[in-house]
Amino acid sequence: MRGHVAKKGNNYYAVVYEGIDPATGKEQRRWHAAGPRRSDADRLVNDLVRRRHDGDTTVADRASLGAYLTERWLPLQQSLLRPRTYLSYKSVVELHIVPRIGRIRLAKLQPDDLDGLYVELLRDGNRRGKAGGGLSPASVRYVHRVLRKALGDAHRKGIVSRNVAAQADPPSPAATAEPEAMHVWDAAELRHFLDVTATHRHHVLFTVAARTGMRRGEVLALRWHDIDFDRSTITIRRSLAEVGWDLQFTDVKTRTARRTINVSRQALDALRRHRDAAEKAAADSGDAFDAKGLVFAGPDGGPIHPEYVTRAFDRLVARHGMPRIRFHDLRHTHATLLLRAGVPLKVVSERLGHASPGFTLNVYQHVLPGMQAEAAEVFERLLDAAIS
Repeated sequence: MRGHVAKKGNNYYAVVYEGIDPATGKEQRRWHAAGPRRSDADRLVNDLVRRRHDGDTTVADRASLGAYLTERWLPLQQSLLRPRTYLSYKSVVELHIVPRIGRIRLAKLQPDDLDGLYVELLRDGNRRGKAGGGLSPASVRYVHRVLRKALGDAHRKGIVSRNVAAQADPPSPAATAEPEAMHVWDAAELRHFLDVTATHRHHVLFTVAARTGMRRGEVLALRWHDIDFDRSTITIRRSLAEVGWDLQFTDVKTRTARRTINVSRQALDALRRHRDAAEKAAADSGDAFDAKGLVFAGPDGGPIHPEYVTRAFDRLVARHGMPRIRFHDLRHTHATLLLRAGVPLKVVSERLGHASPGFTLNVYQHVLPGMQAEAAEVFERLLDAAIS
């Protein structure tokens, strides 16, 4: 088995000798595109030669990219990934990858094929009926991430000789549009909302979300034994996730997301009243109160669909003329109010279950300009006090 590197135009190729064609008696060589860098071509030719010497030929000569993704890769991912992540991968494969480049043979797939896919998705990748609508650069980068993982798995298992996604050029992070401005309420607006919704069936749910910064799925997965009324704490252990329209309880994503937080007296009082009402309802119906059951449950005792909560919240915001925010923005409101009040960043990060204070800083950097001005004034007051 022999191979060498050749250059055509601006690209390098790994050229591999594959024996004599019995029909013509001529030598057969296969060209594998490696991109514009000689070092990539050197690594590729060495890898191809080594694999052939080890008897490790690829099995992708006849398989298409679409067949590999839908028949081999996705079924395996279903057993490895969280349900929502798997559903996201499946959607990307079925909506954006297979219809456009799924017919290309896996062994023939080139970085240029992926570059063309990304350009097409940016130009006309929206499947929701918007004429001429393209995907955002961030969405196209996500498509690239899925492809890079799928082809990386194929390379690791010897199905293909290299991961062509590693040589493709997705939109750069700098090309990604600016994120939408974060919308939050101030303390007066939040107080007003909680006051005007005091008689609503989801009032305690809104109260817990606003006063703890818990995610929607975390609040809806909360059980009575997660609440320690004596110590005034809540332990977040799991979350309620929607997979399609189905619901699944899952463990929280990370070690830092599994956390115990302190709860204010007002939130605990609301939860006590909610528990008393649940106990009375159980007694009236002749059932035993489930001390391990869901804090916020539907009429059948099962979980409330997150979308119902969001819709109820949106209707109440509109009905009472409040500045429009999303349900998730109650979490942002909680964090923003704490940071503006001077609560240490690390404490806020731990309360939210973020991976690190650095992540919290990145998300809530909009709060910093005002805090910087306040810090400057505090410093000047300290100096003035020292002079006097």
